[in-house]
Amino acid sequence: MSEVESPNTALMRSLGRLVRGLSALFWGLPIALVVGVQTAKTDWLAPFGIFPMVAANFILFFGLTQLEYFRTQERIWILTVDKTKLLALINLGLSPFVCWWHKLPHVPLFAWSVGLLTLTSIIFLIYLNFTLQRLAAMLPDETMRYETRLFTSLNCSVLVLTLLFFTLILIIFQLDPTIRFGFSLRFLLERMNLWLLVLLVLLPVATTMALIWKIKETILNSIFGSGASLL
Repeated sequence: MSEVESPNTALMRSLGRLVRGLSALFWGLPIALVVGVQTAKTDWLAPFGIFPMVAANFILFFGLTQLEYFRTQERIWILTVDKTKLLALINLGLSPFVCWWHKLPHVPLFAWSVGLLTLTSIIFLIYLNFTLQRLAAMLPDETMRYETRLFTSLNCSVLVLTLLFFTLILIIFQLDPTIRFGFSLRFLLERMNLWLLVLLVLLPVATTMALIWKIKETILNSIFGSGASLL
């Protein structure tokens, strides 16, 4: 007859999965960003086909599946994780189109799929920040909760502006090139897109990574310090 798992053992197991999930998210974010840019702009990863894009997005999806084992009785927390995980799954499904679009950029389906992936990736980052804010609210560190609220609010503001900006780009790209204003702006955006990606996306990604790392360290300190405070 199997022994019933004690509450402390169950808590430590869920905390282990939580730390594992945060680590996957921490490394998955920069990997997905670098792999996405390199797949779209260069041929460095072309010999590997769709594997790098799929693998990078799978790391993020895997990380979120680990988070949902923590505080399963908290309905709002689990709902927030599920929404973020759904977006990660959508990104995972759309990720091969970046490779196919790089090879066949004039196919409308591939181009629109990459545009959709860009939008859903920004929305994913927004929901990931909501997830971190909800997670920090369940931790005993008041300073950590305050910093997370502050920086996630800042990240979401920047990402919402970025989302609106990329939506504007998609609209402009559909304008008739004979329109002088639309053509000039489109010409400018096509040559600034890499810098725009760095300026608009890199900062929220870096801040999100810093928050993930700090939350993970807070959890580890609680486990090895006063783990009972997480009960």
